Amino acid sequence: MERNLHYKKAYSEGAEKGLGNPSDFRNEEEQRAEGLLDAYSKAVITVAERLSPTVVSIKTTQEVKAQTPRGIVPFDMTASGSGVIITPDGYILTNSHVVHNTRGLEVSLSDGRSLPAELVGEDPDTDLAVIKVAVSNLSIAELGDSDKLKVGQLVIAIGNPFGFQATVTAGVVSAIGRTMRSQTGRLIESIIQTDAALNPGNSGGPLVDSRGRVVGINTAIIQYAQGICFAIPINTAHWVAGLLIKEGRIKRAYLGIVGGNKRVNKFELRKHGLSNESGVEVHQVVKDSPSDRAGIRAGDYIVSINGNTILSVDDIHRYLAKVAVGTKLEITVIRDGRKLELSSQTGETD
Repeated sequence: MERNLHYKKAYSEGAEKGLGNPSDFRNEEEQRAEGLLDAYSKAVITVAERLSPTVVSIKTTQEVKAQTPRGIVPFDMTASGSGVIITPDGYILTNSHVVHNTRGLEVSLSDGRSLPAELVGEDPDTDLAVIKVAVSNLSIAELGDSDKLKVGQLVIAIGNPFGFQATVTAGVVSAIGRTMRSQTGRLIESIIQTDAALNPGNSGGPLVDSRGRVVGINTAIIQYAQGICFAIPINTAHWVAGLLIKEGRIKRAYLGIVGGNKRVNKFELRKHGLSNESGVEVHQVVKDSPSDRAGIRAGDYIVSINGNTILSVDDIHRYLAKVAVGTKLEITVIRDGRKLELSSQTGETD
């Protein structure tokens, strides 16, 4: 009703000025809508044409064992994933879970060539890996800045779901700053949530903005959910890929404990001037680790490291991810109702 009144009013005003009829105004609105759809389509088409030559299909071979009437028999199982070329001389960024524990890697390029690939390095803690093919002069993807992403921004995912090469889906950034637990148990920070449809085989492919810049590496979907997909931010991937290419691994500081989150006695906390509601109860101390050298024992509650409040195991992981190997640590623990200040240095993960 309101829309009809709008058209009648516009028509009356237009008639006084000698302008057309209501259909002219209706067509004008339709043209504007069509123009927006055309702009959206052109953005997706342009990005797909630009990025498709940089997206590869990765075929993996892994030895698995199965129980048969004749006993346990090993056999080869194949799987597929995606990757994106980041250097002209054949370095390819993908997910760690795509290439982990594989005995054979084969990469299919957009021009139809299939080439053997080698694993340069992987980082299961961020679910990222770099592989390489022995070929040069390849098209490469431009890396963007994931810190500048906004919720609602158009993004495009390119990959090879179920072996269908160079499949393109589009959507928006649904959320930023999510956390996701990796296969190693560590939290991956600043995860991008998108509704651009992903399927098995998309893993390792790029998530791209409307200008064709890679802003994430597609990594996960929630089974049985629709429109909830996740990507590792490209700023994290850029840092990890650089270290993997240079050193083949990521060196992380570590403390050397096995522990769990547990609420701490409020009376003890107030007595020692602490604001924690919980801490990390130490279950086991690794021999000759930084914790062992600091004098931490099973049963201690870690409540602070270098002045940073520790409420959970994830807090320890977050802190250690920010510091270099060899960083001096001042560790505050509660032991048998006493507050102790212990010192050590971070070690290096194996």
